[in-house]
Amino acid sequence: MHNIITALEKEKVGRLLPNEPMAPYTTWKIGGVADLLVVPESKEQLIRTVNVLRELRTPWMKIGKGSNMLISDKGIRGVVIKLGEGLETLRFEGKTVYAGAALGFIKLARLAGKQGLTGLEFAGGIPGTVGGAVYMNAGAHGSDLSRVIKYAEVLLETGELAQLEAVDLQFSYRHSLLQGMQAIVTEAVFELDYGNREEIAAAMATYQERRLRTQPLQFASAGSVFRNPEGHHAAKLIEEAGLKGFGIGGAEVSTLHANFIVNTGKATAKDVLTLIEHIQTTVLEKFGVRLTTEAMVVGER
Repeated sequence: MHNIITALEKEKVGRLLPNEPMAPYTTWKIGGVADLLVVPESKEQLIRTVNVLRELRTPWMKIGKGSNMLISDKGIRGVVIKLGEGLETLRFEGKTVYAGAALGFIKLARLAGKQGLTGLEFAGGIPGTVGGAVYMNAGAHGSDLSRVIKYAEVLLETGELAQLEAVDLQFSYRHSLLQGMQAIVTEAVFELDYGNREEIAAAMATYQERRLRTQPLQFASAGSVFRNPEGHHAAKLIEEAGLKGFGIGGAEVSTLHANFIVNTGKATAKDVLTLIEHIQTTVLEKFGVRLTTEAMVVGER
């Protein structure tokens, strides 16, 4: 790793954090150490980072706010790239919105609403970045990102920037083409509509109140763990299986929302994974339905 750090330092790619504990970078507050965390503060630094890692044949992965991610207890071998504040850009041109990938999705929704732009109200309670939202086709309240995005600028593993139109991103339920690629979203461009500021603010307030009432926000979690199977709601299946409040180690099925697994204080990734498997087995045995995870599991196993 020393030669990699030396090469990255030479290229002035941003902050370099060797042997960095990753738990603080995830909303679950779980995870081991990464060999190296790189935090580029500009698109140019990001491109140089990817080029160096490609030349040195070094494995890398990206992380946003870590809101939909479980990092293993053994941590991550290779390099983790986390976009810095310099990529939290935002620009409005009429109904078109240009958002940097590191910008918080909630912040984008709130600021768009203040501009009198409607279409992103559903995002007011999704605690990830714009880049992560594109990657996962984030959604809530009957809408999702695919309905409002125009295109995304993406840095490919070759070090080249590509513009992918909405149709090219092949969006479906909690899925995009990017999930099968080694690439990093650098910017997303949205096409919204003009609306009434008061009505937009009221809708977002309603969604926020519902989130506070129905989600265990006092605990560290990754949001919904399982995708909703066709014709079913994962939370309802888990609750009807009698698993609300069931725990393994420091991980527990929330008593407030059964599709949330919360960290009660000292949960490990192993606790969470064992609990996920128990939920999947129980639901399959009781209802014949296979639950698949929405949260990503990364790192050395």
